[in-house]
Amino acid sequence: MATVEELLRRGVERLRESGSESPRLDAELLLGHAIGVDRTVIVAHPEAPVGADAATHFDDGISRRATGEPVAYIRGFKEFFGLAFATDRRALIPRPETERLVELAAAEIMRRLTSAPRPPSSPPLRIADVGTGSGTIAISVAVACRRRQIYDEIEILATDDSAETLDLARENAVGHGVADRVRFVEADLLPPVIAEPFDLVLANLPYVRSDAIEHLPIAASFEPRAALDGGADGLAVVGRLLGRLEDSLAPGGLTLIEIGADQGEAVVELVSRELPGWSCTVELDLAGHPRVARVQRS
Repeated sequence: MATVEELLRRGVERLRESGSESPRLDAELLLGHAIGVDRTVIVAHPEAPVGADAATHFDDGISRRATGEPVAYIRGFKEFFGLAFATDRRALIPRPETERLVELAAAEIMRRLTSAPRPPSSPPLRIADVGTGSGTIAISVAVACRRRQIYDEIEILATDDSAETLDLARENAVGHGVADRVRFVEADLLPPVIAEPFDLVLANLPYVRSDAIEHLPIAASFEPRAALDGGADGLAVVGRLLGRLEDSLAPGGLTLIEIGADQGEAVVELVSRELPGWSCTVELDLAGHPRVARVQRS
């Protein structure tokens, strides 16, 4: 019977030969998944024996990863903002960088709900998550609001143009117990008719330049191209959303849009052209790179 250390050594060697960017981490995650334990257990007990079924499951996972398939698709889930989200080829894999957008959104919601007294009859804060994918942003925001006991003060509309992707998002919403607060609608960016404007719009839209997609790590080739391709300059879809904000964002409303690390100046210029008189500032991520555009309606 092989041990954890022996299986890891074999798996790491194969993944390194196949060109994995993180062979040790990949192998640890896949072995933990095969055994049914957290990665920390794998790291802490290299001498532990591994049963034949788990070893076979691990080898299968290594074979899939060696072809370039993302670990998140092999495991069937991805950790994001302290939560686990079901993940498969219907949607883009959640990235750690997007957690910055969720942090900013949660802080903005708290500010709006606590900066001044709210009469008991005040309507909920209206929030839109545009291009929701697997629902990570909308669901993470809802869970954060529940923890802060402001759950009943918000309502979230999450949109995507793919019915299959929305099915995955609904599964995640049910799994995290927020399906009563997040409503999912199939739409191109936003519904064509909006009864009431939104106080806060959140968006992680495609922002990779079309000519850069082929140079991404091979794992990206397993993800929906439409969730990555942002057009010639990477901001084509973002620009279309900006064109909808005049009719969909309430006075004083805020839009938070994830952008690429090299798009800070470009998005500010784009907002100034598309929405004269509106303000746009850029928030940095933990690495100090431009990551979230704050588009404020005066």
